[in-house]
Amino acid sequence: MAQLKRTVIVASAMIALTACAPAGYDGANSSAAEPVAVAAAEPTAAAEPEATATAEAADQAPPADVRLTEQLIGKKLPRMGAVVTDQDGWVLYRFDKDSADPPSSNCVDKCAQVWPPALTDGNPQLRGVSDDKVGTITRQDGTRQITVGGWPVYRYIGDKKPGQWKGQGVGGTWFVVDPNGKKNLTCVPTGTPKPVAPPSTGDSGSSDGGSAGYSY
Repeated sequence: MAQLKRTVIVASAMIALTACAPAGYDGANSSAAEPVAVAAAEPTAAAEPEATATAEAADQAPPADVRLTEQLIGKKLPRMGAVVTDQDGWVLYRFDKDSADPPSSNCVDKCAQVWPPALTDGNPQLRGVSDDKVGTITRQDGTRQITVGGWPVYRYIGDKKPGQWKGQGVGGTWFVVDPNGKKNLTCVPTGTPKPVAPPSTGDSGSSDGGSAGYSY
């Protein structure tokens, strides 16, 4: 497949919507966080020559145990409408604190444990998603993350089965992504759901089971 192009879009403005989120949301109303302007990480600088970026990506092949997103599938789900899923049907999301101009990710460390980035070896198959909307960035750890419309995309560990979208509206900054890279705002919860806690690592300080203090 040809080198994926990076496409920059302007995120659509938030509008008032009727709530239709799945059962199980429990969050108090609060204002959505403002998008954070972040500088592009060194590997994602737009001025890099494509040949150099390609060579660097080849040098940073994902480890064997890294889960790759082998397909991007644009489809419609009941109530939610247009979404993008991976090959296993997991709904993908975008993060307001990321940047699409230039494309870069601001979700690392514990954030990336809760929102695993959609990683690729550079050759995802596309169905229902236009090739000119799909690109990649190189993350701080050297792995390559898929972008849709310039926005890095992620799964959510709070989704317990394919087709769920419990990450919609989490923290006022996470939204289901549509095949153009825009926020799907069809079904936004009335409150602002909190993210699930990162997976337990045996640290007694992470046993609160909640997400107090998390900014993602």
